[in-house]
Amino acid sequence: MIKRHSDVVLEITAHDPDTIENDLNTAVEIAREHAVREHRHGILVTQHGFTRYTVAISRDVPYGQTLERRELPGSSQAKTESDC
Repeated sequence: MIKRHSDVVLEITAHDPDTIENDLNTAVEIAREHAVREHRHGILVTQHGFTRYTVAISRDVPYGQTLERRELPGSSQAKTESDC
């Protein structure tokens, strides 16, 4: 399930890997379309748990890039970078 909090923040909640992957891809595409229209900021994908993620337009991410971050209880935060 994708829940839109605003034009720049989408929340994904799902319990099976296929749904998570599909919903994340859809949310990233929605965010990418918005970022391209604005010509600024990149996309930040954050994993908050095994079934909950957010996809957001972020001023902390350079335009044209997507960063992934984990905020899982008890684990160190990891960031990986990829092109939009």
